[in-house]
Amino acid sequence: MKRIFSGIQPSGEMHIGNYLGAIKNWVDLQNDCENIFCIVDLHAITVPQEPKILKRRIREIAKIYIACGIDPKKSTIFVQSDRPEHSELGWILNCFTYVGELSRMIQFKDKSEKGGADSSTVGLFDYPVLMAADILLYHTNLVPVGEDQKQHVEIARDIAKRMNNKFKGLFTIPEPLMKKETARIMGLDNPQKKMSKSAASEYNYIMLRDEPEIIEKKIKKAVTDEKGIDNLAVIHSSFSGKSTADIKKEFAGRNADFKKELAGVIIEGLAPIQSKLRELDKNPAYIEKVLKDGAEKVRPLAEKTISEVKKKIGLG
Repeated sequence: MKRIFSGIQPSGEMHIGNYLGAIKNWVDLQNDCENIFCIVDLHAITVPQEPKILKRRIREIAKIYIACGIDPKKSTIFVQSDRPEHSELGWILNCFTYVGELSRMIQFKDKSEKGGADSSTVGLFDYPVLMAADILLYHTNLVPVGEDQKQHVEIARDIAKRMNNKFKGLFTIPEPLMKKETARIMGLDNPQKKMSKSAASEYNYIMLRDEPEIIEKKIKKAVTDEKGIDNLAVIHSSFSGKSTADIKKEFAGRNADFKKELAGVIIEGLAPIQSKLRELDKNPAYIEKVLKDGAEKVRPLAEKTISEVKKKIGLG
């Protein structure tokens, strides 16, 4: 059975792009693979975070995983910083990674442009190496990612191959796993850019906890040029199961009707998730147990990998 690793940062509220582009696909993989789904809080602190908010969001991501259908009995859920092996392996991989490789990473260029490269943290620059450690620590076979993260899987592969050539079979070489139809859910107000929780306008995204009237309001304001319709059709298809071609054919020239139905489809699709979230809100002890159990479950594999790596490179 192939092993899957993926994770989400607790750096903002979760929207339907996160769900459709990532978590929904993870749920579908649970019966066919060994799944490890992490809350990557160490990645989140590569940009400034408010401590109390970060702690709340870590638990919120755990609740969202479960509410969306990740079953702790089938998949492992844990917090990245609860396993120190991630950071330890990250440092070791740093010593086998080239500055030139990291300087070409698109996400660093995009994020550093906002505040300037000189004021960006070393952690932000080094983000791909920690992500490589996340993946390689568990001898991951498949990494479900969106297009914006595919480059990070590629550098993980490069680092693993480089170290394998030097130290003979140290790591499993991971492969990116992408579902093209939902790899990038675009912004409702700007279908040229990916839906983002950090977007300036609230009309860019639909949050998983948005009330029905808020969803209807946001969909009414959604852009309906050619790219906008394509994006809305993908969202509809992801919730309804209908093909995008059939959706666009059915509602050709009827944008108002299309938006009304789309809002209803989204509201219906999110209803069971929101109901489960309200249930989990009342049981924080359960969430803590899931996270603790998950960290303990991956401990043997993480410790074994670190031990083997240190021994082969001369540290153990």
